[in-house]
Amino acid sequence: MAGHFEAMPGGGAAVALDEVEISILRSLSVQLMELIGPGDEPAADADPLAALFVEGPSEPPSDPALRRLFPDAYGDDSEELRASAADFRRYTENDLRARKREDALVVVRALDALSGDSAGEGGAVLKLTPDESRAWLGALNDLRLTIGTRLEVTDEESEQLYRLPDSDPRKPMVMAYLWLGALQESLVETLMP
Repeated sequence: MAGHFEAMPGGGAAVALDEVEISILRSLSVQLMELIGPGDEPAADADPLAALFVEGPSEPPSDPALRRLFPDAYGDDSEELRASAADFRRYTENDLRARKREDALVVVRALDALSGDSAGEGGAVLKLTPDESRAWLGALNDLRLTIGTRLEVTDEESEQLYRLPDSDPRKPMVMAYLWLGALQESLVETLMP
């Protein structure tokens, strides 16, 4: 089971993680939440109906990783489609940011529970409910997109990532990127009926 999700009876998934893997996943998830930011959500005492009509940003983020996480809805540069993309972003990005933050928070909480409860010298087995599994899947995807953007990974060079020399300064992040991909793939396979 080490590094590979397996199905649990009744749904959900489990994976054995060592202390280093727990630490890396937690750190990357916290960094993802920091990158996504706190959002412009209404205050708790705000009118719930008014909260439905809170507008988000209309311009794409300037950070390439955030642009990858929150892409334009339309790829064409025509004036009409840019206006439509701005409207789409204005009414959807806040919710999307909140969901991505929540997914990353589910990862952090699950890992914190592991380190507080059962993570010994060798690590622990993480057990996720079906809902937690879906949140983890979203967070793993967001982490890979972010790291891949930072590394400027393209489909053409993805095979070359496996052959990077140890002296390449990108090697640690490439290893994390590839490991997250393997975790994500095993979780997808586990969740498929």
